[in-house]
Formats: sequence, C-alpha cells, structure tokens
Amino acid sequence: MEPRKPNRLPFHRQPAFRLLLVQLVVLLIGAATLCFARGTVAGYSGLLGGLIAWLPNLYFARKAFRYSGARSAQLIVRSFYAGEAGKLILTAVLFALAFVGVKPLAPLALFGIYLLTLMVSWCAPLLMRNTFTRP
Repeated sequence: MEPRKPNRLPFHRQPAFRLLLVQLVVLLIGAATLCFARGTVAGYSGLLGGLIAWLPNLYFARKAFRYSGARSAQLIVRSFYAGEAGKLILTAVLFALAFVGVKPLAPLALFGIYLLTLMVSWCAPLLMRNTFTRP
C-alpha cells in the first residue's frame, strides 16, 4: 500500500501569490520613483528596503502555504510556525547585511519602501478574495 502524500498546492495557486506580486510591483515602482526624485543612492536603498520586506514574505508564503486540506492540518500549523520563525530571522539578517555591507545608504529611503511594501499586506483581504481553491 502506498503512503498518503499531503496535498500540495503549486506556488502560483497559493493564496499569497497575488499579494506577493503586488508587493513586488509596489517596491519596484517605489524604488524607481525614489531613484528619479532623490538620486541613485535613495533608489537602491529603497530597492533594498523593499527586498528586505519582500524576500521574507516570499519565504513565508512558500513555507506556510505548501499544504492544504483537512488531513494536512498538523502539517499546515507546523509549516506556519516554521515560516514565521524563518521570516523573522531572515528579516533581521537582511537588515544587518544592508547596514553593514552597503555604503552609502539612505536609511529613510530603506525604511520608507520597507514600510510601503509591508503596507500592501494590510490590503491582503482585498487582494486575496476568491483565490482559495480546492486542490
């Protein structure tokens, strides 16, 4: 008898995929706007800030939304905890790398686009409606 495999959703069908796309577009537009308005240092600082917000969210989405279905409930809970822990660690490491390794850096631009990218998550209920599908 073959062991039962948990239900896995492809990445493009996961609930957070649309949110991640919108976050990526917002961070790219914000960084481009900063680059034209304030110069290249502000532009790449904003891009780094957006990536510091987006990459951990991408990690969390890959980790947390891997499983679906009632039989996978324990795996879902475990993957959510692992995804959130990894997201926090990855965010701290990326901030440390940005501040230590990137000179010159515009901290206001970095934090501004970081927060702008995170604010897209506040609109998540609007972006994610009707995306839950059956496997």
